[in-house]
Amino acid sequence: MAQYTSLEEKDLKYIWHPCSQMKDYESLAPMIIEKGKGIYLYDIYGKEYIDIISSWWCNLLGHCNEKISSAVKEQLDKLEHVIFANFSHTGAINLSEKLVNIAPSGLNKCNFSDNGSAAVESALKMSFQYQYQSGHPEKRKFMCLSEGYHGETIGALSVGALDLYAKIYEPILIDSIRITAPDCYRCPFNKHRDTCSTECFIYAEAVFEKYGMETCAIILEPLLQGSAGMRIYPKEYLVKLRDICNKYGVILIADEIATGFGRTGRMFAFDHAGVSPDIMCISKGLTGGYMPMSITMTTDEIYYAFYDDYNKGKAFMHSHTYSGNPLGCAAANAVLDILEQDKIIEKAQITAEYLNRKMVERFKDHKNIGEIRHIGLINAMELVEDKNTKKPFNAEKRIGYQIYKKALANGLILRPLGNVLYFNPALIITEEQLDTAIDIAYNALISILGE
Repeated sequence: MAQYTSLEEKDLKYIWHPCSQMKDYESLAPMIIEKGKGIYLYDIYGKEYIDIISSWWCNLLGHCNEKISSAVKEQLDKLEHVIFANFSHTGAINLSEKLVNIAPSGLNKCNFSDNGSAAVESALKMSFQYQYQSGHPEKRKFMCLSEGYHGETIGALSVGALDLYAKIYEPILIDSIRITAPDCYRCPFNKHRDTCSTECFIYAEAVFEKYGMETCAIILEPLLQGSAGMRIYPKEYLVKLRDICNKYGVILIADEIATGFGRTGRMFAFDHAGVSPDIMCISKGLTGGYMPMSITMTTDEIYYAFYDDYNKGKAFMHSHTYSGNPLGCAAANAVLDILEQDKIIEKAQITAEYLNRKMVERFKDHKNIGEIRHIGLINAMELVEDKNTKKPFNAEKRIGYQIYKKALANGLILRPLGNVLYFNPALIITEEQLDTAIDIAYNALISILGE
């Protein structure tokens, strides 16, 4: 077993893990994962873990899915990569056609990148240049929602609003305009997300009235603010936002990186609202967690604002070395085929109803569960110190992290968002597997907070 201890020591010697305070690893060393299958991961000691958060929300159809693996292996023997400027390949062409056929109406062009933050950067630059080349050079500002998260490159951080990620970098960020986001659990209008008239949209109206004519674009996570704690808001908000963007000539960017490909119960979150964004960013579930890939989809109107003779200088001079990577396209094509042929999203909706019912039965009456909110298979539980006042736990107590460690010891990967515990499993998870995950999560909860 000495070799395994050595692996953990080598990890801590050489690797700086993402989104981590490395000092925590002194008491909770990294789990060295050897293999995965379905919803399970297995470490080098043979211990089994339920990956209830889909490995940062990207593992859409389970680990080592045979059809996706076969598609990538087959592609590997044909072509691993080719420059995507002036060259193309069948996989990218087929993938783009499939995406246009399932995307919200009007999104007809695909611009390839290699990760979610890069797709957002592309969308920001694209919308700015579009406005400039369409006779609106005065439109330079970006709007975003408070508590939003869109990635961790400079542009993406600039249109995010979570201090945890962005506060330290404020001196070097673009100055964006923030709109107070819907907060349906602590609604200032004392309404409920299922029956309200999105009274909170008055915040957006006030900001648009003041800054709309100088705003280039607004970006938001549709229906679900993930990193903010899986905050869910009504689809009517998107309908109103579409209308006001049309009124002021503001580009509407949908960050569907976390919400796309069935996570909310529809192919894309915007499908719930029946309206379309002008630009949509997708990644994560796109390749089922197999390969880094992202795509920024947009309309013909935006595309043709860049279409002109070379010497006019209107081209979109934005690129990534791995744009359109054939291996990523092979994985993505397989994912879309599986979703369609196996009716995965439709089946997941049935599982989603079961999961929410069981979560409510097990957790709702606990003294420290303030709310259980859900959309699709995503279920989130907000931990509070006082259920009546909705007073949150002091962040310094790290209650969520303590529960995470207990669950991890018993084979469940929760990784909470502050004091929000959530399930965001692969769409193929079974009811029996969910029962096991719920049992482990509940036992971890009461071990820290009592019955």
